[in-house]
Amino acid sequence: MASAQHLQRDAEYVEFVTGQLASLRRTAYLLCGDTHRADDLVQQTITKLYVRWERTRGVTWLDRYVRTMLVREFLDERRLSWAKVRLFGRTPDQARPPEPNTELRLVLRAALAKVPRRQRAVLVLRFLCDLPVDEVAQLLGCTSGTVKSQTSHGLAALRRHLGDEAFLPTPALARRA
Repeated sequence: MASAQHLQRDAEYVEFVTGQLASLRRTAYLLCGDTHRADDLVQQTITKLYVRWERTRGVTWLDRYVRTMLVREFLDERRLSWAKVRLFGRTPDQARPPEPNTELRLVLRAALAKVPRRQRAVLVLRFLCDLPVDEVAQLLGCTSGTVKSQTSHGLAALRRHLGDEAFLPTPALARRA
């Protein structure tokens, strides 16, 4: 009997994670800007979720709960010593088809990576995940006023890192237009 319950529990977990995986990967990627780190964040999050799965049955908004786990995992990542270990001198090359506005995306990602982690998390959740202030506050465990001030500071930092010239067309972009 216990094994049937265990199988049912695992099936529920797999079904939930399968449905949330794309959203979790997108959010993780937006937070850290690296596909491999994003995959690691998602893996760590869903592993912790599996351990807590029995206790999460009473959670009303399970998707929000898991997103909170993901964001907190991202914010806590710096404290882990393995996060500082680099296996390669540079990132392995990945063949990708060119995307529209690739240069602008690269500039924005580089500037976003320079914004402090908590402010970056607020900007990603507010503007890229399109979450309301109150939900971001709940995810981060702070007040809505803190989210608003972190948004303001984060946008100011992003503007500083971008500068005015970031939005001027480059010669390559001008030729395409």
